[in-house]
Amino acid sequence: MTDNHPAAPFFSPELLTDPHIPYERRRTLLLGASRAYLDHYHEKIRVKHRDGASGRTVVGSLTSLTDTLVRNLYRSVSADIPPAGFGSCVLIALGGYGRGELNPRSDIDLMFLYSGKDRPFAERVSERILYLLWDLGLDVGYSARTDQDCLDMAERDITARTALLDSRFLVGDEELYREYEKTVMEAVLGRNSQGFIREKLEENARRLQKYGSSVYLIEPNIKEGEGGLRDLHTALWVAQVKFKSRSLRELIMKGVLTEKEGEDFEAALDFLWRVRNELHYLCPRKGDQINFEQQERIAQFLGYQDSKQGLAVEQFMQDYYAHATQTEHIAASLIPKATQQAEPTFRILGYLTRRGVEDGFYILRGELRASRQEIFEEEPALMMRAFLLAQRHGVRLSVPLKGLIRENLHRINDRVRRSRTMSEGFLEILRNPKGQAETLRDMHHLQFLHRFIPEFGRIYCKVQHDAYHIYTVDIHSLFAVEEVAKLWRGDYREKKPFLTQVANDVEKRELLLLAVLFHDIGKGEGKDHSNKGADMIPTIARRLGLNKEDSQRLEFLVRNHLQMAHISQRRDLHDDRLIIQFARVMGMSENLKMLYLLTFADIKAVGPGVWNGWKSQLLRTLYYETEPLLTGGHRQISRDMRVAAAQTEPAESLAAWPAPERTAYIKRHHAARSSYK
Repeated sequence: MTDNHPAAPFFSPELLTDPHIPYERRRTLLLGASRAYLDHYHEKIRVKHRDGASGRTVVGSLTSLTDTLVRNLYRSVSADIPPAGFGSCVLIALGGYGRGELNPRSDIDLMFLYSGKDRPFAERVSERILYLLWDLGLDVGYSARTDQDCLDMAERDITARTALLDSRFLVGDEELYREYEKTVMEAVLGRNSQGFIREKLEENARRLQKYGSSVYLIEPNIKEGEGGLRDLHTALWVAQVKFKSRSLRELIMKGVLTEKEGEDFEAALDFLWRVRNELHYLCPRKGDQINFEQQERIAQFLGYQDSKQGLAVEQFMQDYYAHATQTEHIAASLIPKATQQAEPTFRILGYLTRRGVEDGFYILRGELRASRQEIFEEEPALMMRAFLLAQRHGVRLSVPLKGLIRENLHRINDRVRRSRTMSEGFLEILRNPKGQAETLRDMHHLQFLHRFIPEFGRIYCKVQHDAYHIYTVDIHSLFAVEEVAKLWRGDYREKKPFLTQVANDVEKRELLLLAVLFHDIGKGEGKDHSNKGADMIPTIARRLGLNKEDSQRLEFLVRNHLQMAHISQRRDLHDDRLIIQFARVMGMSENLKMLYLLTFADIKAVGPGVWNGWKSQLLRTLYYETEPLLTGGHRQISRDMRVAAAQTEPAESLAAWPAPERTAYIKRHHAARSSYK
């Protein structure tokens, strides 16, 4: 990386090279010159950023600024060491600094590499430089090592090995650095590459579990969260080790990535860098989580404005999630290239056997693949067939097949949407007892779902800008589907026996899933989302080929999806007139069952801790009170099941209820206990 921040007039030649100036005097002058240098150029870079510079331009300028500073400090602090004692040392940038990716508050990771006999010199130089950098207020990570130290560390510590992958020469003994590249870097890239890749992917899974394994968190972490910078870094590290490449450009030259894929990778980095630069300029401390307040300020900086499409911050976050989804896709496309061997040209039994499932598709290595590139050009509706086959056979969609789906989304028009292959295939996916939620998530991730159901596209990456929801509207709806699927799988059989029983009694499971998927579809239209969403249902139902009764029930559920939560938490559940009125609205027991399950899924999918014993008991009570009025006085749920359900609510959950609700509940339900016998 070339310097584009001239050291003059801040660092005079005498200051850098005159050994006759005592070091303590030179140190004072160096500190003053360095502060002036940093203040001057940091402000110029900030202005450049404010004027619309790209993310790449700013991180490149910050890296170049730091390079110039470190190189000049190195030359100056070593100037007074006598020639006879001048040792061999090289200063190497590691990590993000080594990649040339410094944001305004990034750490500066340095390694002082020396040959064994020159340790005193390396220690003396490193001590001087580090104290200067710390006095300047910079966050510096450092190490002083020999080649053998590097090899030993890389063998024991995957983090150290990863940092070495991004090594970059700064200043010092160039011959020593060439030896380092030959001795250390070849080993880092070559030793136990499969073990490194396996450990790196396990580390990646732990990271996502910690920071949120969803792109669509309302307050995302731009570095560590899914769809963030670390996704791209991990994919690049894994590919570098697999294909023995030092850079993205080398991967393209070796044919691992196409030029287009390389451009997409660079564009994803550039967007994330620009947002992260602004985030770092806004925050007094280093941090990578974009909270509500920062989202509003970043949206303003990027030029978003409130409009009919939504608040400026909501528009910005929609774009952010779209970019993050693309980032995750890029990373997910590169990693398999490093983890899979070439497809065999011969057939063997088992996992590696190519197994045809129907015309146009086959299964290999646990993945569904397309037998020809033109399959969706010829018949776009077969995209739905791909999802159905993957679900039916319990396999993944291959990365190339996902790419084909993405490339052909534009072929889904109204004629294709209304085809029997699409509509019947979609309903069959929902009827399948396994994999409904996972398949819907794949459809969403590939942006197929909202191409197939354009109304769902209105809530794609739609932000709910409040502290209550932690996911975007579309992801909240998909998580709600997952909650119902868990009831059917029996995941909640012990802790939620009553809900599990009601779920298993539902007549048309696909209709319930449609209601859960569409319950918030009106949020793309503004206020009164329940009614606006319900008004969309007849059109969607006709497209899916639903009969009149099913269409009306689906519309009913969407229109009334807030009713049970509202009544159970705010009204007296032993007011006979209230219960009679609510029963009239329900009309029949199947509506009550589905609305009860939809209400549970809606609350549970908001975020951790939102569903609790208080809400559970109140909803169950409303169900108990209403059910006999819809079934001729007969309860469909047995007394034993009702007792078991009540016993699943631990005593401490009642103690955690809000005091007024707890008192009122105890008063009402003490008098009403006999009605449950």
